[in-house]
Formats: sequence, structure tokens, C-alpha cells
Amino acid sequence: MSSIRFALNHMCAPSLRLESFFAAAKELGIDSVEIRNDLAGNAILDGTPATAVKELATRHGLTIISINALQRFNEWNDARAREAAELIDYARDCGARALVLVPVNDGSGREPEVRRANLRTALSALKPMLDAAGIMGLVEPLGFEICSLRLKSEAAAAIEALGAKSTFRLVHDTFHHHLAGEAAIFPELTGLVHISGVSDPEVSVADMRDPHRVLVDAGDRLDNLGQLRALLSTGYAGPASFEPFAPTVHALKEPVAALKESMAYVTGQL
Repeated sequence: MSSIRFALNHMCAPSLRLESFFAAAKELGIDSVEIRNDLAGNAILDGTPATAVKELATRHGLTIISINALQRFNEWNDARAREAAELIDYARDCGARALVLVPVNDGSGREPEVRRANLRTALSALKPMLDAAGIMGLVEPLGFEICSLRLKSEAAAAIEALGAKSTFRLVHDTFHHHLAGEAAIFPELTGLVHISGVSDPEVSVADMRDPHRVLVDAGDRLDNLGQLRALLSTGYAGPASFEPFAPTVHALKEPVAALKESMAYVTGQL
């Protein structure tokens, strides 16, 4: 079985400026990070040039594995094409390896034929853009019932049908995998794993939302350990990136200590 290789998503500590976030990763012995385009007052939204982000990552000895994310990617239109072009250019110029692709999650576009057609249209349009920049597209199905792309199997089928495995990989998000109730995993097509836990004993699976997502601990209800074992034992050797959204995690005064504790727990159980 492959050993786990941790990464950090900036959502671990969104109040940290980019330099402090990068320093936290190094303090944890982590060399791979994900930056985001949805953190107000921080790179990318604050206008920090991509070249400055690249220099900062190089100075800290870090690989930027992804920009997270192009939202509503499977609602392809002129505005989305422009947004995609900007993010792909930024990814290329900051040295990021990939762009995470997040589907429409508002209850629209869910009819089977509509969602499959929308997915193929978006992937077909994105492929030459990503290829030209040398950037991977990471498709992240969301397990919420209202999402237009819940199943990794559906994303995998579209990538296969388009002959686009050189361009696209899947994100296996342990939270969304659990919510989707999908048994299949796709280690050979997985480019990134997002890990977070839900420890609240009261919330039902159907009612689990991003604010419930904490660092993985002994109270985890999502079977992160089982999911990680399954992926690692079938050949997945990529990063497992912490992506907690809970306000309680974001408010931590010592995020590095909390992450270290979660890393030790996960490593000790695998």
C-alpha cells in the first residue's frame, strides 16, 4: 500500500495570508499546497500577480498542485469561457499543476440527459484550453442531492468517451464521496484527494454541509480512513489535501498544531 502524502488547501486556515499559509505547510513538513480564488483579501482575489505567487512558492520549496476552483464549470457559456481562460492563465503563470472544476450546485441542470450533455460540452471546450497551458483539469463531483454532477462514475464515463484522460482527472473528496453514496472509487483516474471529517453526532447525512467539515479525528463519521485505505491499496499515490470548511477550524488560534494532530491520527490509523 502506498503511504499517504499530505497536502494543504488554503481553506485549512483561510485567514492566513499566503506567505503565512505557505510557511505553515513547511512547518508541517508538507510540500504541496492548493491555493484558492474565493478568499477575500487574499491571493488570488486581492490582485496578487501570478508571478509573485510563484516566487513565494519557490522560496518556500512548495509545489502548487491546484487552483481551487472554476465554479459552475458544466454551465458552459461565454462568461464561463472567459473565467476559465483567466484562471488557466493564472495557474500556468503561478506554476500550479491543475485547476479544480466544480459543477453547478443549485438544483438546476440535473436531468440525466441535460447534465451529461452539459458535462461533455464543458469538458470538450476546456480540453484544448488546458492542454495549451499544460494544466490538468480536476473534476470534482459534489455529493449534495441538488448537485448537477454527483457521481465520479459519470465524470469518469465522460472523460473516457472524450478520450481525454491525458487532460482530466477526478477529485475524490471524502466528504462528497460519502454523501453521494457511491461505492466505486477510481484510483487510476484520481488526481487529488480532499480530506475532511464530520464529527457532529446529531446531523443526518442528508443535512451535512460544508460548515460541518472539520479535521479528521476519532469521531469521524465519513470513514475517511476506509476511503484512504481503499485508494492507497489500489495504487493511488497522489496528495491527500486537508479541506475543512467548519468555522470552528477557521477560528483556531493554532491551526498548525491542530493539523499536526490530525495528520498524526490519520497516519497512525492507516
